[in-house]
Amino acid sequence: MKTLLNSLGEPNRWNIVELLKEGPLTVGEIARKLELPQPQVSKHLKVLSEAGIVAVHPIANRRVYQLNPEPFQELQEWIESYRQLWEERFDRLDDYLIKVQKHGEEDK
Repeated sequence: MKTLLNSLGEPNRWNIVELLKEGPLTVGEIARKLELPQPQVSKHLKVLSEAGIVAVHPIANRRVYQLNPEPFQELQEWIESYRQLWEERFDRLDDYLIKVQKHGEEDK
């Protein structure tokens, strides 16, 4: 999980992932769309590939990159594990605020 989050923490890599949400792209296409030098894009794609975020498919003399859904499913599961915790905390906060509001109305 930490590798995934660290990899996505860099703005250019985040932008690459956002582009790849729309479908597979070559390094050159990504470089053009982000207006970045191709070697820089290749370095970012290497990091994303090592983190398992993207998969590469050689087609003739081109390398096509696409998102790998598994890391994002793991991220969603991790986030879900905290959802119940936060919902319980918000419920307690709601209860507290209602109690404070009722107490304030009693003082009037």
